[in-house]
Amino acid sequence: MSDLFTLDAAAVSTARAESKRDVLAKLARICAQVYGLEDAVVLERIEEREALGSTGFGRGVAIPHARVAGLAHPVAGFLQLDAPVEFDAADGMPVNLVFMLLSPEQGGAAHLQALAAISRMMRDERMRTNLASATGREEIYGLLSNVIDRDAA
Repeated sequence: MSDLFTLDAAAVSTARAESKRDVLAKLARICAQVYGLEDAVVLERIEEREALGSTGFGRGVAIPHARVAGLAHPVAGFLQLDAPVEFDAADGMPVNLVFMLLSPEQGGAAHLQALAAISRMMRDERMRTNLASATGREEIYGLLSNVIDRDAA
């Protein structure tokens, strides 16, 4: 898919969440299952990073990210929420699109490059609108993989 990170189709989902913690737990569980990690460890790392400051990116998007042992390269998961949740975002808006990035513990530059690529993608107004209105994980994955593949070329 991308030279910067892997997004497996199984790591893309839609869900209802009651809170920021619920969002993080759901996405941590999905990523752990898909990429062969322990969900408690993924959630712990994500919450540690979140404690430093919200990863609520703004405009309805959050990009929680962390470094996790057991990864060879950065991996990602995506969750479209059926109703926005408060996320302590920089702009004060609740989020409905959550892109999680997990990188190897020693993946300094690779982590930052992958995070920058996701950030660029999520700043695109048309992309956010398309993701928010997509119906189902296949359509969401198609939208994301088209942009990721295009940007990797």
